[in-house]
Amino acid sequence: MPVACAAMQLNPETDWMYTGDPGKAGLGLNGRRMPVPRGKMLGGSSSINYMVYVRGHPGDFDSWAKGGATGWSYDEVLPYFRKSEGLSPCAEVAIDTVAHSNDGPLGVSVRSPLIPAAQAFVEAAEAAGFKRGDYNGRDRGGVAVTSLLQTTTKKGKRSSTYQAFLEGEPEQRPNLTIITHALATKVILEGSEAKGVIYRSRAGEISEVRADKEVILSAGAIGSPHLLMLSGVGPRTELEAAGVACVLDQPHVGKHLKDHLQIALFFPAPGVGVPLKEIALSLGPDIFRGPGGPLPADPADDVNLSAEQSALKQEAGRRLAEWAATGTGLPASSLYDAVAFFSTGLGDTHSHDAQIGCFVTNGDDDLVRVKLNVDTSLYFDDAAKRLAPDAEHIILLANPVLPHSEGEIVLTSADPSVHPSIRLNYYDDPHDMKVMRAVVRRALDIAAHWPGNRKIGPVLIPPFLAKKHSHVGDAEPSDALLDDLALHFSCTVYHETSTCRIGNVVDPRLRVVGVKNLRVADASVMPNVISGNTNAPSIMIGEKAAEMIARDHSVRLAEFVGESPRPSRL
Repeated sequence: MPVACAAMQLNPETDWMYTGDPGKAGLGLNGRRMPVPRGKMLGGSSSINYMVYVRGHPGDFDSWAKGGATGWSYDEVLPYFRKSEGLSPCAEVAIDTVAHSNDGPLGVSVRSPLIPAAQAFVEAAEAAGFKRGDYNGRDRGGVAVTSLLQTTTKKGKRSSTYQAFLEGEPEQRPNLTIITHALATKVILEGSEAKGVIYRSRAGEISEVRADKEVILSAGAIGSPHLLMLSGVGPRTELEAAGVACVLDQPHVGKHLKDHLQIALFFPAPGVGVPLKEIALSLGPDIFRGPGGPLPADPADDVNLSAEQSALKQEAGRRLAEWAATGTGLPASSLYDAVAFFSTGLGDTHSHDAQIGCFVTNGDDDLVRVKLNVDTSLYFDDAAKRLAPDAEHIILLANPVLPHSEGEIVLTSADPSVHPSIRLNYYDDPHDMKVMRAVVRRALDIAAHWPGNRKIGPVLIPPFLAKKHSHVGDAEPSDALLDDLALHFSCTVYHETSTCRIGNVVDPRLRVVGVKNLRVADASVMPNVISGNTNAPSIMIGEKAAEMIARDHSVRLAEFVGESPRPSRL
């Protein structure tokens, strides 16, 4: 159920439970720690994310190729985006049909029915100078584009990489073994050659798998460098300090970490924002059971329901059944439903450097205080009121998407169960703050152009910051206020990349430099973070890696879209 995606964060069964040091940011986070959720399940983070389908700007990939990532230009990666995509068109969204496919296994669609607040955001962005277009098209819609979001959903349900590529017949194939509840602890290296992987079961048993041809790591931008370092491939000084013998001194492993950072701007939106009680009503009767709920904890006690309780149960059941049968209704998306991309003019002219998203509800205490770790007593004048079930707000997410600051993943222990240190290092480069200011101001401009009679209110400025910077009412915020807001309340967009990047750790065919028969295929290989959400390009990397591996080992595929298969041997 897409709308319930946040429920899987901070659940140790589905989330690796990482946190990171936000560097100069995080002043308004509890304990100054940034949550870094990663999917601990089949499908990885595509099973826990907000399902936003963004490929990136064509210039992102051309920049990769120009920097030495041969074979990764936009024209060369586009076939792999098309190969996986199964787009369900929507009349309300402009589509560059040449860039898309309707035949792939990965469901891509626009939520149904459309939420008026998301439609209004697109209209407001148009009035503010954006053009409607296909942000996944071959020109990314020009200088400034806005649209309802394309999401990795199919018939109103999540389409993760597990559900799209593995579930059902593929996972039953005799040449595939899936081992769950296992922690990969080390790559077996004999000399300079990878020979297999050691893993530990939930019960603590140690086993190994040997590889006849090669080992491929797809553990993500945190897990892959961590596993390399545990195996002795990484910065010698850091490895030895953690008690790991260095097999290959590779100073770039875990370095060059890039992540997107956003500020959630809350706007009072009576009659516009979707109240949480409406969302809850669409999740079915069980959401109302339990301590303090309007329905009995035990359904057997429903025989004594009042007329009001019966009506609540009936309507909640109807909505849930409708979604299950048709894939429509509030459960059909994460409620992050519209977006705008543009260039601030502050640099990085090869691509868009800014993204603004529209979240059509205000979230609740569990999301804002617990999942995002925001100190809500600092952010809001009255947190209970602003995050109440009947509150009506929208959130505009101001997101610079080409950060210059770099963080790192550092090994802290030879014990594989001990998390590495995640040093996010946000705002280390002053350029990123300049871009953030510009993105926030553009978001405020979109809000000022809100269409219709139901206007949204002025952005909520945290009271202590308003007092500190003498900000009153809906006056234009100063640069100093915006900087303070960013340093206190910026949050990750969950887009960690580039810690095993092409050109330093792996070559353009994703082979680890200096180690035979070892390859990495995930977001960690990106030479730089793309200008948008990273799930779609991670899937593209998987598709391209699959063809590379098939080509190198003479494996037949149903279709090659980029690589030329090796000639059949006589």
